Amino acid sequence: MGGGASTITQQTAKNVFLWQGGSITKFIRKIPELYFTVLIEWVWGKQRILEVYLNVIEMGPGIFGIQAASRHYFKKDASQLTRAEAAMIIASLPNPKKFIVKPMSRRVAWRYPQILKQMNNIEGDEDIKALLR
Repeated sequence: MGGGASTITQQTAKNVFLWQGGSITKFIRKIPELYFTVLIEWVWGKQRILEVYLNVIEMGPGIFGIQAASRHYFKKDASQLTRAEAAMIIASLPNPKKFIVKPMSRRVAWRYPQILKQMNNIEGDEDIKALLR
């Protein structure tokens, strides 16, 4: 997954419909990426975009999707992750090849408690409850 200022929808469009590549192909890819970004926002909606994103994002070297990351790092299904374990995986973004979960990189160790706190802060939010149903 590349860094930069891409939105989750743009990253989903790139990962699902387009190719990865260096700086020259990145420029060429921007027009179809824009097309697919607008299309999937129009057709899928936020919940589906997030679901697809979490299933295709690279969460470590050769580890694609939250389910694969959960099995690789914690030997369990993603639905069985604790909040802390989920926060550790999320903390590896935006560069899970560099910021690894196990053994835990310094950035993940620093970032995951912050993410856990944010999870607790939004727990009572009605929109979040609706997403989790």
